[in-house]
Amino acid sequence: MAEPRPLAESRSWPRDFTDRLTAPLPGVRALARIAREGKLRPVPETLRQIQQLPFEPGPLPDAGSSTIALTWAGHASWVIRIGGLTVLTDPVWSRKILGTPARVTPVGVRWEDLPPVDAVVISHNHYDHLDAPTLKRLPRDTPLLLPAGLAPWARRRRFTRVTDLDWWEAVELPGPGGPVRFDFVPAHHWSKRTLTDTCRSLWGGWVLTAPDGRRIHFAGDTGYGHWFEEIGRRYRDIDLTLLPIGAYDPRWMLRPVHTDPEEAVRACQDLGARYLAPMHWSTFLLSAEPPLEPLHRIRAAWAATGRPTSDLWDLPVGASRELEPRAPESGAAGARAVESRSTGESGAVEPAAVEPRVGEGR
Repeated sequence: MAEPRPLAESRSWPRDFTDRLTAPLPGVRALARIAREGKLRPVPETLRQIQQLPFEPGPLPDAGSSTIALTWAGHASWVIRIGGLTVLTDPVWSRKILGTPARVTPVGVRWEDLPPVDAVVISHNHYDHLDAPTLKRLPRDTPLLLPAGLAPWARRRRFTRVTDLDWWEAVELPGPGGPVRFDFVPAHHWSKRTLTDTCRSLWGGWVLTAPDGRRIHFAGDTGYGHWFEEIGRRYRDIDLTLLPIGAYDPRWMLRPVHTDPEEAVRACQDLGARYLAPMHWSTFLLSAEPPLEPLHRIRAAWAATGRPTSDLWDLPVGASRELEPRAPESGAAGARAVESRSTGESGAVEPAAVEPRVGEGR
């Protein structure tokens, strides 16, 4: 792995990153087809499923310097406690984002319940992952870790500790338990925020490595492809991967940039990760699949592999889970559920359930 780069380094980048695309972007014909078919939202008769989306907010787990715990705030937003640090991934606390219907489940963690945020990692600049109103809530000296080319965007908003990285580059942040390493890794996606900035900044995921060597892979937003095997080869012993399972229909258009549930399971296997925590569903309705379909399909795809059901962390929005230390004899990490405030039960959706529990707090 690369030596860590200096934090808040000022760098120059290419004008665009189009050469990093692994599939062509949709052209005029594709956009015309979408306009003709009108298939970018669930059909109305499936919208009653929204009331069954799993929503079980609970208290954030206590976190010491040796704790690795995560809480799903919704979509690709996680609160990760690692090495004594609190890290947010792609934080979106807004009720609505540009060009998208309002979120269908509340944010799983109230902003006022967050501990001080030690770092934010961003996967790319799409509005459902880079939310300016949410970032404005943070102190301007919060470390922001960004894809290459996004630092000017953050500095214009007066953030002072901004670091943007290319694929396979890393930085370290000091923590009570020792340095926590953040590696920026490839993804099969793209970037665009305005009419004139297509692929002007990079996109990717992150590998977070605790002082004791335990690892979390956060995929951001991605399609399925060869990068997962390469990430798994370079970063051995990934304990947990956070992978998107929604916004995949119609497949003819979205396959290159959004994994479906079956592809997420394949990606987990390619990475060599023990645990998979699904994300990028149950929050914003970005495409045409029925709201509950990603959950049913990920459970079925996981069961088909024969892997333990408990290794699929299909958390409700707002729930938490903690990664146990690795067993010395096996090198494998364990996991335990953290109790939910709303039910007093395990924060995980019961895998054997035919339907998810009815959401609360709407």
